[in-house]
Amino acid sequence: MSQVDFASLAAAPIRALRAYDPGHDLVALRRQHAPLPLVELGSNENSYGPSPAVVAALQSALPELYRYPDPLGGDLKRALGRLHGVEPRQIVLGNGSHELLMQAAQVFAGPGDEVLMSQYGFAVYAIAAMAVGATVVQGASLPAEGPMPLGHDLGAIATRISPATRLVYLCNPNNPTGTWFRPAALEAFLGHLPQHAVLVVDEAYAEYADDAGYASALPLLPSHPRMLVMRTFSKAYGLAGIRVGYAVGHPELVGMFERVRESFNVSLPSLVAAEAALGDQPHVAAVRQRNATERDWLAGELRARGFPTADSQTNFLLTRFGPDCAAIEADLLRQRVVLRPMAGYGLPEYLRITIGRRDENRALLAALDGKEAC
Repeated sequence: MSQVDFASLAAAPIRALRAYDPGHDLVALRRQHAPLPLVELGSNENSYGPSPAVVAALQSALPELYRYPDPLGGDLKRALGRLHGVEPRQIVLGNGSHELLMQAAQVFAGPGDEVLMSQYGFAVYAIAAMAVGATVVQGASLPAEGPMPLGHDLGAIATRISPATRLVYLCNPNNPTGTWFRPAALEAFLGHLPQHAVLVVDEAYAEYADDAGYASALPLLPSHPRMLVMRTFSKAYGLAGIRVGYAVGHPELVGMFERVRESFNVSLPSLVAAEAALGDQPHVAAVRQRNATERDWLAGELRARGFPTADSQTNFLLTRFGPDCAAIEADLLRQRVVLRPMAGYGLPEYLRITIGRRDENRALLAALDGKEAC
């Protein structure tokens, strides 16, 4: 059989890409350790699951699976519009916010353009930019306090804006650091945004934020038509397996996504589940409260053991384990505790820890203390 250079068949930007790294092959790990369960604290999933209303809604939708879903997602858009005080035409739906983040680069950037992001931001931003042949430009994070890298330095990021900047990604609260910036800082940054650039504010973890200094960018949309705010149902709503995200912005800006959006990109079960989850805001509030309690408790326990841990407004913690980080993570895996390695983010001495239930968090701490996880 002749040798084929398959890479040469792909477009030049794709040849330079590396696929998104999810951290671990969880399916393989589950099979390896079966029948014993894993303590899965690496994917920032909602440890408390979705509203019971979601399960009931999915069951009611099963007889309709032979039909195509609503290609407009009208019912879900109207429900989102009521929640956020916007018009349905200001919303575009995605197969998770990941799809929309990729489409933002597809729509607004290309070869010769620059896409600006923070030094420690979600890995998909760089992938999205590179996939369309744009140049990735990273702005510095805030100076570290001791051993902890901090969040976005919006002033420093603004200095990297150039005539070639077409798209800016900011995550608030930020993945993977868990840090956040205040509305005044965002408004100041928007003052630097040139007419030829679009700002995406990724608020995947917004529902978890409870600090008085945090606020969504959604109220700023009327005065900043070149900004998009993105959200997901994968985190606080507990629908990671369903894959629904959305972006909110000026109707004409959102309309650009509709030109490239795949038809029926959000499945019928996904639309039904998301609308049901949206209708149970008391469940979201309970998840937020339980997460905050566990987040504070686990951060304190980790710090007490000598592991520096960043303050967070998300459902995860970024913790420094030092030069032995890789060995510590390997030992945790042996004990069936799965965390997220951060070497791919340029943070080889850190692990990202999803906030689990108390029993899961105790299992992590027991493993760190040299005891077998339950």
